[in-house]
This record gives sequence, structure tokens and C-alpha cells, in this order.
Amino acid sequence: MENSKLVIANPFSKMADRNEDVIKEGHFGAVLAGAGIGKTALLVQLGLNALLAGKNVLHISLNDPVTKVCIYYKEVFGNIAGQNPSEGIASTWEALLPHRFIMTFKVEGFSVPKLEERLTDLIEQNIFSPNLIIIDGLPFDETVGPSLNALKKMALDKKFSIWFTVTTDPGEEKQSQGLSPQIAPFEELFEVIIQLKPREKETLVIPLKGGSDPENQPVLVFDPATLMLKERK
Repeated sequence: MENSKLVIANPFSKMADRNEDVIKEGHFGAVLAGAGIGKTALLVQLGLNALLAGKNVLHISLNDPVTKVCIYYKEVFGNIAGQNPSEGIASTWEALLPHRFIMTFKVEGFSVPKLEERLTDLIEQNIFSPNLIIIDGLPFDETVGPSLNALKKMALDKKFSIWFTVTTDPGEEKQSQGLSPQIAPFEELFEVIIQLKPREKETLVIPLKGGSDPENQPVLVFDPATLMLKERK
């Protein structure tokens, strides 16, 4: 199976311009939702779509150990591949692994200088150089501003994009308008903001900011059972 066929199978690509990423070099994206709604699984799917497009993905987890993050990737990949069965699935998975690097930090031990030091070591030793970084679990509180500004500068300088998960307060996903107070003070730093909103038996994927054409984007829903996105028919 060609990797491009798997990319097409991922409906997250419908949120981007044709043949382009949802966010570009130097840009920030955020997925907002309450705890346990599916932010990590959604960004894992986005990371896999980038891997299948030939990009290098650095996944930084401040919550989960490496083994759990690996399980997420393998499970979501299996669900994507299951939409297009082929004998080449196993070899495709093995070919993706060198292009994914997982880092873990304790929340209190994470800082931009520490990340930059570790990233510089990887790049200078020609071990790994990311095109996309996922930061899962960064607390969006009153102290996060300087870190976001420093990460933005790093992303622009080193020409990679960054996605964040943002945990909102319980019940906020029921609001129909306005940004969460966790991210509203930093809105200008983000090119794309997406919110997950549970509705009965499905979770809507709502673009709050950015994307190729917010007015005409398809309605996407997130299935927590399969950890997959799909377009509502």
C-alpha cells in the first residue's frame, strides 16, 4: 500500500488546503477539550498523518510514559490501516518508526531551555530533526505565556510547527461561542484552534480559528471507541 492512500483515509486532511498541512512551519495549533475527551488520540492521528506524508514528528508527553504513547500510535495506525487492508501494512508501520521520536517530561520538570537543549543535541548529532512537534499536557495557566513565546520563536527559527493539547474546565465544551479562558489570552500566537464537543453519542470537532476554509469545512466527528476521525454523512 502506498503511504498516500493512508493519508487520504485520514479525514483530518480535509481541514487543510489541498496537499498542505493543517498548520505550516512556525505555526501553532491547539486542540481544546475537557479531560478524557480525546485530545491526545486526536493529535496522535494528526501526527500519524504527518508521518505518512514523509515528515518527522516529535511527540512530547508531560502526562504519559513512552510505552503508553507508543500504544496510542500503534492502535490509531491500525484503525487507519484497517480502512484500507493490504499486505504492506506491517512494512509501512516499520518504515514510519524512524521518523517518530517520543520525549517525556514531568510537568514540573519541563521548560523551553531544557527542550531546546535536548532538541539541539538530537539535531547536531544528526539523530532526529522534527518537522512537527506535539506537546501534550502543557498546563495553560497564568505562567505559560513566556514558555509559549519562547516556543513560538523556536518554531519560527527552526521551521517546524507545534500542536498543543489544552485541557479546559469541566462543562466548557458545552459552550457554543468564545474561546476557553485557558487559551484566550494567547490567541494571537495560534493559527489554528480546534475544540472537541461531546454531543450525545459522538464528539464534534469544531474549528474555532484557522483552517483552509472554516465556512465550508466538513463536519468532523471523533469516535472515542476507535480513536478515529470521520466525516459526518
